[in-house]
Amino acid sequence: MALDWSTACPDWESRVVAGEPLVPFAPLYPEEAAAALEVFKGLRIVDVPGKPTFGEACEPWVFDFVAAIFGAYDPERAKRLITEFFLLISKKNSKSTIAAGIMVTALIRNWRHSAELLILAPTIEAANNCFKPAADMVSEDPDLGDPETGLLHVVDHQRLIKHRVTSATLKVVSADDKTVGGKKAAFVLVDELWLFGKQARADSMLREATGGMVSRPEGFVIYLSTQSDEPPAGVFKDKLDYARDVRDGRIADPQFLAVIYEFPKAMVDSKAFMEPENFRVTNPNIGRSVMADWLVREMGKEIAKGPQTRNVFLAKHLNVEIGLNLRANRWPGAEFWAAKGDAALTFETLLDRSEAVVIGIDGGGLDDLFGLSVLGREAGTRCWLSWCHAWAHSGVLERRQSIAPKLREFEAEGSLTFVDDKLEDLSEIVEITGVVRDRGLLAAVAVDPAGLGELVDAMAGIDVTQEAGTLIGVGQGYAMMNAIKTAERRLVNGTLMHDGSALMAWCVGNLKIEPTATAIRASKQTAGDAKIDPVMALFDAVTVMSRNPEPVRTGANRDSYFAALGAA
Repeated sequence: MALDWSTACPDWESRVVAGEPLVPFAPLYPEEAAAALEVFKGLRIVDVPGKPTFGEACEPWVFDFVAAIFGAYDPERAKRLITEFFLLISKKNSKSTIAAGIMVTALIRNWRHSAELLILAPTIEAANNCFKPAADMVSEDPDLGDPETGLLHVVDHQRLIKHRVTSATLKVVSADDKTVGGKKAAFVLVDELWLFGKQARADSMLREATGGMVSRPEGFVIYLSTQSDEPPAGVFKDKLDYARDVRDGRIADPQFLAVIYEFPKAMVDSKAFMEPENFRVTNPNIGRSVMADWLVREMGKEIAKGPQTRNVFLAKHLNVEIGLNLRANRWPGAEFWAAKGDAALTFETLLDRSEAVVIGIDGGGLDDLFGLSVLGREAGTRCWLSWCHAWAHSGVLERRQSIAPKLREFEAEGSLTFVDDKLEDLSEIVEITGVVRDRGLLAAVAVDPAGLGELVDAMAGIDVTQEAGTLIGVGQGYAMMNAIKTAERRLVNGTLMHDGSALMAWCVGNLKIEPTATAIRASKQTAGDAKIDPVMALFDAVTVMSRNPEPVRTGANRDSYFAALGAA
């Protein structure tokens, strides 16, 4: 009989608040689930007082998750019907210990001879955090770890556990080891996925690690993680976005199960997650591996330290995602940035709607982005419309590997272009400027004076010059205070709209506002990896647009402009 099931959990908000199961279906094969649970519940957690078994120490949500994994296996066809599992849960909810128990259970239940089981951790420390409890579970059970008669053999120096009958092996490796190449693992558990999101080559590494499942239909891959201590990026963001879409029913994928302990949006917006009585929402192990009074005390200490450490605490212990408006000393406009995005606003539609355009440009060396902001003043409403783009030398992917996954996301989005040693960024910027000029809309090109060098010659080729007043150097540092405040006020009152790109959201989130006794200045939240060039380009454009400039119409664009007026 064909089974029919869905992994969607559209009522997850009410379930997670009420403490109800987030697995929305019963095990597909109850006997398989029961057999696996018997093994899992019998394993001991050695580092807990009294060395209780999982059966004695765990809350029901753990058994629901384990039953869903092993209960998805069809023994007649030797095929697992749900092959991918994603668990996002707050720190200290025994995630790594549960991971170890699941994989030891899989090693015992596996029937394939010489099978490979793999726990992949992002660092050696994280790998040890998984291997140690797994090895202890085996050693503590005579039937499993007895040197003469035990079913399993632990090889500590290799972080490996071997099945004496099937010769199957469970190995714990770290991404530092570079040992995933050529693996043919049928069962893979990826721990701390958020850290993989910061690694430039994580996507290809995970593909290599999970490639063995193609020829092993009984296999599975499990992704475990807490929230990131920065806005989600790379493979973590991709997997989290997909998991949420499956959970919410936007994507129908019955082979993917997402169990996500996070607060409903209403509770995040109202800051209800700060109330101690709500800590249990993302900490289902509260009262066991997580102590409520510890969370309350630690939150008080973190709040006293300031926003940055507080936000990391909220991300790790309450699973509150860090967004662009949660940074310390953030730009006030960041809070309103997302709400003023319009994906329909493109370069072409901006030109169609505008009566005047100022182009802002900001860029540094090969380590930085070359940012461009096209800021239009809308005809009739006089609202400001912003479209931004950036360029980066391909070498930045190696020099700044921590942000390489982010930059690749922006490339896929179309908001970032990589250039090689020919450095075609400048020629493309000149080309865009030429399009605006030819439309009779260009009022000025505003640029950091420190970056005027090669721009002067390049822009002169299209008659954009300092002498003509169309190439303008804009004061930086404290001189930009008016532009910063003007932009944030216009965001609040809805007279500044933007294209809604993830690139700009990231850059806005990277802004740090430094106050003095008489002024403010914008800088980076984190030196080196936090790029803000496109936002600074926007502030350059705002500086000039605030003066209500009119397009400079000369030559061909002047003739076409007035011809169009006559035709109208």
